[in-house]
Amino acid sequence: MATYAIGDIQGCYDELRVLLDRLRFDPVKDRLWLVGDLVNRGPMSAQVLRFIKGLGDRAVSVLGNHDLHLLALGAGNPKHSQKSNLHEVLEAPDRDELLDWLRHRPMMHYDEKKGFALVHAGLPPQWDLAQALSCARELEAALRGPKYRAFLHDMYGNKPARWSKTLSGMNRLRFITNSLTRMRYCDAKGTLDLQEKGVIGTQPPHLLPWFAHPDRRTREVRIIFGHWSNLGYHANHNVWGLDTGCLWGMRLTAVRVHPHRPILPVSVDCLGV
Repeated sequence: MATYAIGDIQGCYDELRVLLDRLRFDPVKDRLWLVGDLVNRGPMSAQVLRFIKGLGDRAVSVLGNHDLHLLALGAGNPKHSQKSNLHEVLEAPDRDELLDWLRHRPMMHYDEKKGFALVHAGLPPQWDLAQALSCARELEAALRGPKYRAFLHDMYGNKPARWSKTLSGMNRLRFITNSLTRMRYCDAKGTLDLQEKGVIGTQPPHLLPWFAHPDRRTREVRIIFGHWSNLGYHANHNVWGLDTGCLWGMRLTAVRVHPHRPILPVSVDCLGV
């Protein structure tokens, strides 16, 4: 049985199926890990959701910022709706079933046996593994609870930008959301910068990639993530970045997750939109 992790799909269903063929993925015995952003901007978001949902417990998909955006639109929050390409899902006959399934996906996954964590964007340097998993569970509870619509109406925003154990309520949930689904850079104090998206080396000198922070408390944890297409495939600092910009006409990338074998990428070309 093999476990494969795949980067941001964002509605690129055809490329996903080509990549799975390249991997010789067997849905009976193999498993998939998805870094999130299953949907948006690409042409076939509904098909991607149906396919991954149909795999049942053979697939683990953490939520990304575009997945949360779809849930927000479905809950009646119109913010950024003009920048979305999600009408295919929102107008689908199985819309409610798809959104309910998506809302119950994890924010973070950790496989103790394999020794790998899966997250969409990153982890702030102040969190160790236990804190990260605890915060992810808090956010999952908000999304799955009876007041999830209120959370989806209030989740947008860049503040607070620095972690504190004293954060509470929506401020706490917003920081957790931004860390797990939006972060790329932070400063030496662990303050998130959610505006900077460029290639490493082009950022202001006070910023550094979240995974390169010298005091990051998850340095010993092997982490697979996505979200950062300008980064491309990245294998350093005990992390593997898999967003290789399929949506933008670059590549869709997978790795086989194995505790004792080299982690090597397998990619297919993408048409983009």
